[in-house]
Amino acid sequence: MSTDQGIVFAVLAATLALFVWNRLRFDVVAMLALLAIAIAGLLPTEDLFAGFGHPAVITVAAVLVVSQGLVNGGVVDNIAQLLGKVGHRPTLQILTLTGVVALCSGFINNVGALALLMPVAVWMSREAGRSPSLLLMPLAFGSLLGGTMTLIGTPPNIIIASYREGASSFGLFDFAPVGAAITIAGIAFITLVGWRLTPKRGSDSGEDDKLFSVGDYLTELKVPEGSSYAGATLHNLLSDSSEDKDVVVLALIRDDKRHLAPSTFQVLKENDLLLVESDTESLQTFLDKTGLELGSQEEAADTDEDEKSRKNRKKELNEGEVQLTEAVITPDSSLVGQTANRLNLRERHGLNIVAVARQGQRLKRRLGDIHFNAGDILLVQGFEDSLTSTLSSLGCLPLAERGLRLGSPRKTLLAAGIFLVSILAIVSGWLSAPVALVAAAVAMVLSKLIDAPGAYKAIDWSVIVLLAAMIPVGQALETTGGAELIAGQMLAVGGGLAPAAVLAMVLVGTMLLSNVVNNAAAAILVAPIALSLSAELGMASDAVLMAVAVGASCAFLTPIGHQSNALVMEPGGYQFGDYWKLGLPLSILVTIVAVPMILLVWG
Repeated sequence: MSTDQGIVFAVLAATLALFVWNRLRFDVVAMLALLAIAIAGLLPTEDLFAGFGHPAVITVAAVLVVSQGLVNGGVVDNIAQLLGKVGHRPTLQILTLTGVVALCSGFINNVGALALLMPVAVWMSREAGRSPSLLLMPLAFGSLLGGTMTLIGTPPNIIIASYREGASSFGLFDFAPVGAAITIAGIAFITLVGWRLTPKRGSDSGEDDKLFSVGDYLTELKVPEGSSYAGATLHNLLSDSSEDKDVVVLALIRDDKRHLAPSTFQVLKENDLLLVESDTESLQTFLDKTGLELGSQEEAADTDEDEKSRKNRKKELNEGEVQLTEAVITPDSSLVGQTANRLNLRERHGLNIVAVARQGQRLKRRLGDIHFNAGDILLVQGFEDSLTSTLSSLGCLPLAERGLRLGSPRKTLLAAGIFLVSILAIVSGWLSAPVALVAAAVAMVLSKLIDAPGAYKAIDWSVIVLLAAMIPVGQALETTGGAELIAGQMLAVGGGLAPAAVLAMVLVGTMLLSNVVNNAAAAILVAPIALSLSAELGMASDAVLMAVAVGASCAFLTPIGHQSNALVMEPGGYQFGDYWKLGLPLSILVTIVAVPMILLVWG
């Protein structure tokens, strides 16, 4: 082994270790790897940052913008609207959900497709009186399967296309024979058998199975005559009690008129009533410190309160322009690591944090002091016309039933038309995929389906940096002979293996790697090794590249393998070890179906 090979192997080992450690962002780790390769002089300077202009990177960015344009136009929501008519049978719900999310994931970002259908799945679960855990894991796995069907369905496919030897890269639907086969087989397995392997979290109690029981500690407090807070703002009242536990003001009642989610700059008057949510201990401390009095209602925590009363209270809190909803914090959210107090969510965004849940349990600590984690579920109150956009800007996904943004028929047709024209341009060979998709993205901006700031925001820049940095690192593995060396070692260990066994080895190895590192990084690292192995064995390079593409996209064993898996973990109440129970048999099925299909089509 040469010195250059030793350096590149050391860099890759450190990179993989940092990916698995998961304490540094994966894009930062990728840039560190690129810098290490640069300092070691393993690539010419002009090639080090060529990844930022690589066609695969441009294509991924364009796909993300086009995906958001389709969402804004209401195309996906029009498809999702049909889901409300499938009834309450679990097999039918799972078949429809996984089928729709797989279809959408073939043409738009699979995380985006999952985000749109998650609220629908949670609503369907509650309407049927079942835990969302039954539907959310199948939904996430369906989004991963669907991404394997087309060139633009997932970043690994776009990356693998750039490695193809010969005059042209893979076409838009070249992935469809293998991808469609494993998607159909996977959906059939999940629908008939797999959903029974998902853990059941919570009881079949319908409405009351919600994580947050709004109204458990709902109380009216009165501003008495002569109170020092008469003439002061609500902000003054809450600031003076900041050392106490939580009291969340949900409404202000004045002259028999209810003002939901009142502004913190609202000036209080004598005899005002404040509708608050608080536990008994915090409430008593708050009363002692502020001098407010209990209003006409007793605490709603009374065990004699009936279900009808609780539902009426919840309905009152959602009346008019104010909405109470649940939302999950995504891994890329600006809330991660921050607190509500530091972010001034109520003052800056008009967002009232009512409660926070983590790992299936409502947190009892002070809301303002909780450092938010990815996957936390928030119960928030805000104004209906801005709540969805506010949650989106903060990187949160609403989980409650929402009105589908169907948009105008003209916008829907325009978005679909632009997308279809770009697809036809790619399929006909008139334009390459990067050019056609960039043109579609520009057309969507010019037609106001998405504005320029929205287009930049739609791009996941961490993935762009990851790809741009790791592509030269993968190139260094190839140019130093490292990929050929690894392939030779694999050949020595598994000498005499049949082509099917070699493909299975490549696919399973990539699949295992993608369960602990980003799937795009897994594709970049394994592709040059797979190409060297195919050259040693005289196998078709297309076959091994397809095996890498499938393996990189099918990370079903852990919640950290793909963002789709991570997004459903908290809403579904899943634990780390729950994923393999459905993911392992699904991974075996994918391997069994994919290998003969790859040999049939590309062998």
